[in-house]
Parts: sequence; C-alpha cells; structure tokens
Amino acid sequence: MKSQIQGYEIFPGEHCGSVAMRGLLNHYCDLQLPEPAVFGLGSGIECLYINKGPTDPAIMVVGRTMGLEVDLASALGIDYREQREDDDAKAWELVRDEVTAGRPTMLSGDIFYLDYREYKVHFPGHRFVLLGFDDEVEKAYIADRIRDVPEACSYPALAASRNPPVGMSLGNLWGRFHDTGVKRDLVEATRLAIERASLRMLGESADGHDAPAGESKTASRAINGVAAIRQLAEELPGWAERDDARSVARFNASCIEKFGNGGGNFRRLYAGFLAWARELDETLVPEDAAALSVSAANGWTAISSHLAAAAEEGADPRHWTQAADLARHIAVTEESLFAGLAERIAPG
Repeated sequence: MKSQIQGYEIFPGEHCGSVAMRGLLNHYCDLQLPEPAVFGLGSGIECLYINKGPTDPAIMVVGRTMGLEVDLASALGIDYREQREDDDAKAWELVRDEVTAGRPTMLSGDIFYLDYREYKVHFPGHRFVLLGFDDEVEKAYIADRIRDVPEACSYPALAASRNPPVGMSLGNLWGRFHDTGVKRDLVEATRLAIERASLRMLGESADGHDAPAGESKTASRAINGVAAIRQLAEELPGWAERDDARSVARFNASCIEKFGNGGGNFRRLYAGFLAWARELDETLVPEDAAALSVSAANGWTAISSHLAAAAEEGADPRHWTQAADLARHIAVTEESLFAGLAERIAPG
C-alpha cells in the first residue's frame, strides 16, 4: 500500500517546529504567517538549562519551549492536540491512517536517526510532517525544514527516531487538527502569547513546559527562564573540570547557535516576531523590545563562540569564565526585555 498527499506547501526555514506549524497552519487553516510570527505566537522563547546526568549530552542549554506547537494553536483558538503512543506498531498505524485520509500529520523524534539528514546529532525534540508512505519500498515521505520537497526516510529509521532506543524519547508523539477554525484574531493571540512567554521567562508562571522534552533513563534537573540563565552563568566555569568538558562545550556551542534555531539561541527569531507584532499593533510591544532581543541574541552567539573555542584542545581556559560573564549580562538584558513586555501587556 502507498499514499501521498498532494498540494502541501513546504516552507524551508530556520527552526523545525515553527516551519512545521507554518506549513500546517497554511494547509489546514489558510493562515499565511511568516516563520517569526509562528514562533512568537507559540510563546516559543525560553531558556532551559538541563542537567541530565550520565547521558550524552550530559548538559543541554535549550532556547525554546517544549510546548510551542500546542501553545501556538491555543493562542489562535485552534483545536490542535498532541498525544503519545507507547506501542510502536500502533503509533505507526495511527499516523498512516491520518495520511491515508489526506491529513498531513505532525511527528516528533530524535533527528539523529533520520537517515536523510547528513549531520548527525542527538536531539529528541525534532519536528517534521508526515506526507506519505510506500510499503513496497518501506519509505515514509516527510516535510522537513531543510528543503521545499519531501524527504524519503526508511521505516526503521523513522521508527527509531520516534521512539529512540536510548536517552530521551517523546514516545511516538504526534499531533492532529481536530478543528481547523481560527477563533481568535491575531492581535488578541499575540497579546496572549507575549503574556505567556513573559511570565514564564520571569518565573511568574508554571505552564508545564519547563521540563525536558520527553523521558530519560536517568533523572534530569531542569531550570527555566531568566533563572536558568543565571544558573548557567554560575555553573559554566565548573564545566571546565568535567571529564566530558570538551564534548559538553561542543554540543552546547552548536545547540545555542546552530541546530535550527535561527542563531542566537532563538532570540533572532523572537526579535523578528516582536517587530512583526509591533507592526500589527504598536501598543503590544515596547519600541526597544526587538533591539533588546537582538542584543540578547548577540550575547548568546558570543557564548557559542567561546564554548566552541573551549572545546578545542589547548584553548584558553578563560573562555569558560568569559562565557559565564556573557550569560550574566544576557540575564539582565532578558529580564529587562520580558519585564517591559509584561508591563505593556498587563490589563489596564
């Protein structure tokens, strides 16, 4: 058996989650939004500092929430839901049925196992859209952020990605649009999204997205928001004493600046959203907000450079402390940014 959805527009872009939701919103809801708007409407901005213990990577600094996709739909008033399925065979049957019915379907998985991706790194929160399958050649067809044509992925590779044999797993997480109606206008959706992101970053809200993306075989310690940036600044010099210091530095240098985040730990994407939101309604966003987000992005880019240098054998040990100093400055900048946004968005 085989099935292929036709006419789905694939938007290449900076970040997997916002690219996937951009395409799905366009297809299901006839919403044409730029990627930064999709990211910001999902309240995607975050800082997660995750210490996972004896796994690879042992420490992760992540710049987006784990609930961006669901929060985006919630802000827009769209009935989109995500669910897990422990049984691998049933998980595949469910999403096959969606495609057979002509419904492009959100999937999640570890990018490491996807055989069409040449750059290999473990990241369990990757997002992509299932568009088709062919049992004869055992290939699934996927919309990813890298090209505007479907990617072919073998069934075993897709199964391993959706429920990895080691480390963190999202447990075959997948998403479906149960209703495609958009019940909230863009101004109100933007207001809600900014409020949610600001309160979370300031530690004034616990909305369930301040935990690692999925389950791990070992205990994890996760801190989020501006508090996480300050914790990173405090602990970063100590990374130099770790046996795996170079690998931790190398992974996080890429996680902060590369790995599909638009640069600057997602802060450049968020700056684009803030500029878009101010054009939509200038009362929503302070005049200096986008510039503050760019400033934070520049700081994160500089941290990435120091960590990359620290990962090289014989690098100046001061790279660790300089990265920590930058994190302290970023914490001040982001606290100012989100306090300003929260004040602007507050009722009355």
